[in-house]
Amino acid sequence: MPFTPSDLLPADAIDIPALREKYRVEREKRLRKEGQAQYARPAGDVVPNYAEDPHQPIKPREPVVEELDVAVLGAGFGGLLASYHLMNQGVTNIRNIDTAGDFGGVWYWNRYPGIECDNDSLCYLPLLEETGFVPSRKFAGGAEIYGYCKQLAQRYGFADKALFHTHVSSAEWDAALGRWQIKTNRGDHLSARFVIVAAGVLNMPKLPGIPGIDSFKGKMFHSARWDYDYTGGSYSEPNLTNLADKTVAIVGTGATSIQLVPQLAKYAKRLLVIQRTPSTIDARPNPEFNADEVKTWTKGWQRDRIANFHRGAMDGFIPGDTDIIGDIWTEINRNIAAHMEANDWAQMGMEEYMTLRETIDYGVMERLRARVDDLVGDPDKAERLKAYYRYLCKRPLSSENYLQSFNLPNVELVDVSETRGVEAITERGFMANGTEYDADCIIFASGFEVTSDLDRRWGIETFTGRDGVSIYDHWRDGPTTFHGLMTHGFPNQFYIGYIQGGLNATVTEQFGEQGNEAAYIIAETLKRGASVVEPTAEAEAEYLRIFRELEIDMSQFQRECPPGYFNNEGEESPKWALFRGWGHGWAAFQAMIGDWRAKGDLAGLDVK
Repeated sequence: MPFTPSDLLPADAIDIPALREKYRVEREKRLRKEGQAQYARPAGDVVPNYAEDPHQPIKPREPVVEELDVAVLGAGFGGLLASYHLMNQGVTNIRNIDTAGDFGGVWYWNRYPGIECDNDSLCYLPLLEETGFVPSRKFAGGAEIYGYCKQLAQRYGFADKALFHTHVSSAEWDAALGRWQIKTNRGDHLSARFVIVAAGVLNMPKLPGIPGIDSFKGKMFHSARWDYDYTGGSYSEPNLTNLADKTVAIVGTGATSIQLVPQLAKYAKRLLVIQRTPSTIDARPNPEFNADEVKTWTKGWQRDRIANFHRGAMDGFIPGDTDIIGDIWTEINRNIAAHMEANDWAQMGMEEYMTLRETIDYGVMERLRARVDDLVGDPDKAERLKAYYRYLCKRPLSSENYLQSFNLPNVELVDVSETRGVEAITERGFMANGTEYDADCIIFASGFEVTSDLDRRWGIETFTGRDGVSIYDHWRDGPTTFHGLMTHGFPNQFYIGYIQGGLNATVTEQFGEQGNEAAYIIAETLKRGASVVEPTAEAEAEYLRIFRELEIDMSQFQRECPPGYFNNEGEESPKWALFRGWGHGWAAFQAMIGDWRAKGDLAGLDVK
């Protein structure tokens, strides 16, 4: 089936040089010299401490003192999939440790009204063929995903092994014992042969360090710690009736806010939407899935679908492909494929390809800006809601009712781009553009510390490898790894996340394959009667050499993007940039790992 291009303006109808300059100006006026320092941790006075759980009480228990084969730090999808692969390898003496009260990670903590997955749930939810589970819709709801996380732990036999409401305070390598000594805030002392760090990407909420934040007399909370006691309603019935006489301010206009704003607009007396940088908002049809039909699909359908989505979102379509997903995530590569198909997939040089991609990028963004004009009645408000930056500078979003909310008389857009954010918080509300706005409630939909320093994200006070070296010092200038999974000097330790390996458009696919490789190495080490495994310095250096030679340099692109978590608030060279992956693509990286495993000699690892 041929690729159908989007209805975009022709290239000669788009003034790319003028837009490029517009993008530069819009970026510059939003930059702040503080970088990640503009965000603070709540002290628990006005905004509750993020470690506190509003969803369920902490159950008293005795401290656990025991020996483990594997401690998995985290119980979101990264931790779940690591445990799944460990159990499949016959490694069952394991524990997941998490500050949350249950499995689910981001889907445990985030229970705000309207929460949904924002990409195809048949790709996002892992192990669908193995479990027979079929999500109800293309964009599955948060409660459904949280429930599925719990089902995975139950089905694969590790639900009763977790330590919840537990924060790891220290993890130290004991060379004499060949074990990691782990201590927690609950008095636990775990002696683990191996540690898998699956701390998550969206695990630590960001709180803007706005002057005067402690002076506010109203209600204040982060969207990832929703307070239904205040708003009314519940996770299952989010009728926010308590807001009928309230003025609510929401800080942020990213992925969370575009789901929240329509819900708040429905119930609040007045809603103030505080925007520094607008998001791109495409259409969001959300059809139901026919579970009976899905279960008849040919074996391997999910892996094929994930691979197709990855090509559509990242690596590019190939001859014979179709665009199965067909939404904002795949639009640019769908248009490139239509062009290539019209030319019999003729080869083109990199410079010509990048020019084509940039032209389509500008066309897609112009289409999305035109959509704002179509949906928002006030031209001035519409202009302020338009995103002036390249596609993938920020997470592409979709909604059927976010932009329309700004046509409602109780919804006001407070654009703070000129002042680079809220100027101050007062007893009665906040200052923006020299004006004080009264508010009964301020909700921070300000995201998570995705690319900030590790100690801010992980929150583990002491984390030391051989000779007492801190991982935070070891990676002070960025990660150094073997396969993006292990690092020399930190034996028996594995990392799941965006570090230095293959990059997949489906985060759960990436995390699952990382957990699969970690489980394989752990099982092989145990089978060989060994106690210690780590990359040799030479193997790590060689992997890094190849990784850097192949890596596609995204630094210039990110320097042209407005500040956000993709580029750690506009840092010149963010050491934790998200999109650093194996330069030849995901399939090539997995083939390399497959060949490495097939040899069976754990080449590059020192096994003692």
